[in-house]
Amino acid sequence: MIGRTMLAQRCKLIFNPAAAQGKAAGRLAEVEALLRARGIDYELHLTKAVGHAIELAREAAREGFSTLASAGGDGTTNEVINGLMAADARGDTIPALAVLGIGRGNDFEYGAGLPSSLAESVGLLAAGSSRLVDVGLVTGGDYPRGRYFGNGIGIGFDTIVGLAAAKMRRVHGFMGYVLGALRTMAVYPEAPEVTVAFDSRILGQRSHQISIMNGKRMGGTFYMAPSADIRDGLLDLCMAESLTRREMLGLVVRYTKGTQATHPKVRTERSSRFEVLAPAGGLVVHADGETICTNGTNIVAECLGSKLRLLCADEGAPVS
Repeated sequence: MIGRTMLAQRCKLIFNPAAAQGKAAGRLAEVEALLRARGIDYELHLTKAVGHAIELAREAAREGFSTLASAGGDGTTNEVINGLMAADARGDTIPALAVLGIGRGNDFEYGAGLPSSLAESVGLLAAGSSRLVDVGLVTGGDYPRGRYFGNGIGIGFDTIVGLAAAKMRRVHGFMGYVLGALRTMAVYPEAPEVTVAFDSRILGQRSHQISIMNGKRMGGTFYMAPSADIRDGLLDLCMAESLTRREMLGLVVRYTKGTQATHPKVRTERSSRFEVLAPAGGLVVHADGETICTNGTNIVAECLGSKLRLLCADEGAPVS
């Protein structure tokens, strides 16, 4: 039996072979070669099903690992964060997190300022420098006890599009989103009446799209909160009013450039806590791609400041 002291000198690698529509499986040899080249002592665990990474991450804290590496996409990272936060709530000392992005969007990496290169990411793991970053918590819908998120929440149009894209078997990635958007435009559901409460203020309107972000980007392309800072203790709100089809198409283009804040029907705010209410229902919500509800009436999003230790480069230091 390996003792806690020995394990504390090792890294637990959670690798999702199903990431990037299964393409990640072909990169396992590359990841292991990079780890060996850096002299990193690691223990490999392959995920076997949805939710498995949550349990593996929770076990990593209980087993005494000092470092955990998540190799997959944003969904894998989300599960790992949920496992670590569950361990934290249990009172365990949680390991520092390294992210090896081999998924499609890798939006959490981008928002955290991590490199897109796998070799550079392994270099950060070897260097061991870390910073505390914020984690989000969404409560409501299918998760009355809460679900953690690292990147952000989508409500309305982008979630409906994402659900439509997920049903496509032959088209994935950006083109899957485009086709999903076209299908959504064909039916174009009415914007629900919502109120958003934060900092003793209340905004009320019909809204087709709301994003509540810890990171900057969603879907690998859409900059929902280009000025967001994952270490400021705040979440960034981007809220669009009821839009015509033409207005929505124009706004989607703005999202790809991060210029939506100048749109007359878009409002941006910052707060540590947002509550979204839709008394008549109609909230379609995801957090880091995980469906929270498809016809909800109430969700609460909170920022948990400096909650997770993330392996990253020193300020101003190049990654070698």
